[in-house]
Amino acid sequence: MYYPEKLKKGDTIGICAPSGGIAEPEDIKQLEVAEQNLIEMGYKIIETQSVRKEEKGRSASGEQRAKEFMELLENEDVKLIIFASGGDFLIEMLDYLDFDKIKKLPPKWLQGYSDITGISYLFNTILDIPTMYCQTIKDYAMKPLYRNLGDALKIEQGEEIEQNSFKKHQKIVDFRQEEVAEISNKTNLENEELYNYLLSENVEWKNITGEEKIHIKGRSLGGCLDCIKSYIGTKYDKAKEYIQRHKNDGIIWFLEAFEMSTPELYRTLWQMKNAGYFENCTGIIFGRPLFIRNDYDTDFNETVKQVLGELNIPIICDADIGHVKPQMAIVNGAILEITSENGKGKIKTFLK
Repeated sequence: MYYPEKLKKGDTIGICAPSGGIAEPEDIKQLEVAEQNLIEMGYKIIETQSVRKEEKGRSASGEQRAKEFMELLENEDVKLIIFASGGDFLIEMLDYLDFDKIKKLPPKWLQGYSDITGISYLFNTILDIPTMYCQTIKDYAMKPLYRNLGDALKIEQGEEIEQNSFKKHQKIVDFRQEEVAEISNKTNLENEELYNYLLSENVEWKNITGEEKIHIKGRSLGGCLDCIKSYIGTKYDKAKEYIQRHKNDGIIWFLEAFEMSTPELYRTLWQMKNAGYFENCTGIIFGRPLFIRNDYDTDFNETVKQVLGELNIPIICDADIGHVKPQMAIVNGAILEITSENGKGKIKTFLK
């Protein structure tokens, strides 16, 4: 694995928008507070030109987004890129990226989640460059930073840390509820306290394959299922090659879903299974899904067990990963050691 240089105070953090941008006034305010917080922590900040733009779910054309991303990759001063937002259309920029050229550049830390899977997952599987699967830039507006945000920076600074599961998480919604404003923290943003997570629900990791205690170790691979399914069978699909290269480490898949029905979840996991994605797999950990439609009286966890139970590997669900905040800082490509017992969990990260 080609690990980036350790982040240090005085380094430059670049911000770009390879998917959606930040255009609403309240979101721009939050962006500016986040940038100021990072400056006060000792970092320098630069934005690419399309960060504060959005039209029809896109910050700019696919070609322009790729150009701005490359500007930060080629900028020797930038040591960490934190992306502006997720979205739906990052795939449009992939054909404009020169992966052979990127491979020759010094790797740098890249941080984001959701649609950013199109970068984090592909940089891991194609280039063996680890990336940070954690929150995007606006979350850094809170003061003090929640533990997961500080953990991401610690890992990017080269620390091999242990993260424990959280006590509370935000409320999970489904397609029938009208609570998106609460979940996205867009109501009445008047002071920094209102940028904090709204934590109300108890965290409970679930070992759905029957073990009282799960303890697994392996090289991590994963991201947002809504995105990963788009790459299967395309020229960007290098998952099996990655699994083969790192078979001696064993593979831990970390997966989460933004918006799916349970039949769609079943079909996606079935496709991954039959494409050989779960070979050499020591275990799978699923984050809590955000928008999930439970069809046929079958919920997320039951669906996972139906389609993957025959693999006879440990499976953890409802972990602190993904769209339901807060999410742990997961390095896509690192060696992880994961323990889940009595509804609680911990993840050790080894930068090897």
